Amino acid sequence: MVLCIPVSPWVAALMVLLSRGIQGGAPPDNHLLRALHECYAEDNRTQRYVMRCILDREEFMRFDSTVGEFRALTAMGRPWAESWNSQKEYMERRRAEVDTVCRHNYELNQGFTVKRRVQPKVHVSPSKKVALQHHGLLVCHATDFYPGNIQVRWFRNGQEETAGVVSTNLIRNGDWTFQILVMLEMTPQGGDVYTCHVEHPSLQSPITVEWKVRSDSARNKMLTGVCGLVLGLIFLAVGTTMHLRCKKAQLRAPGSP
Repeated sequence: MVLCIPVSPWVAALMVLLSRGIQGGAPPDNHLLRALHECYAEDNRTQRYVMRCILDREEFMRFDSTVGEFRALTAMGRPWAESWNSQKEYMERRRAEVDTVCRHNYELNQGFTVKRRVQPKVHVSPSKKVALQHHGLLVCHATDFYPGNIQVRWFRNGQEETAGVVSTNLIRNGDWTFQILVMLEMTPQGGDVYTCHVEHPSLQSPITVEWKVRSDSARNKMLTGVCGLVLGLIFLAVGTTMHLRCKKAQLRAPGSP
């Protein structure tokens, strides 16, 4: 956040720095004098404004709206704080920043920040091929959601799993959305149903995504059915092609009806 800073205090500060070099008879050193302005808000009622005064890389003085005056953080900051605190009009403007800047910007931007809601997309998959009664890892991936507060839980056959749950930190996508990975260590048994349960402020009801364990026999039956379907389609295609060829041959034969 960039704010307009009264000229006189900063001009005075620069004059002090320049005078050091002039008094020494040598060109002054290069210094960087900065003022950082920060707003903290839990809601529109609870606002806090902070101004940090930094010379080069050292913060030497700070104004906090909860305190209402400048406080020196180093020996160099003491005369500055005393001087600025004695300027009544300047201090009144500084104390008003919590309303004129922080609260104003909060109300201006809350539609995009505070009130913005984007529903998560949830996908569940094993980290590798899973075999019955063998250790495995299920991954619940929630992505493209906003705001960042989200709760992801794992259930096995309707019972919440707390042991063996590992989560990444919240990952920023760089477009005002987040993602998170929550893993569950498991040893699947035949018929087990694992559920990823996601709660988020954008949702009226939780998102639940199931992952079911399939036995080898069930998998084999499914593969057999798929193979049978594919073979049936092949035979159908071959039969149709042969039928059409025979029909064309009959049409070309002499004396054919």
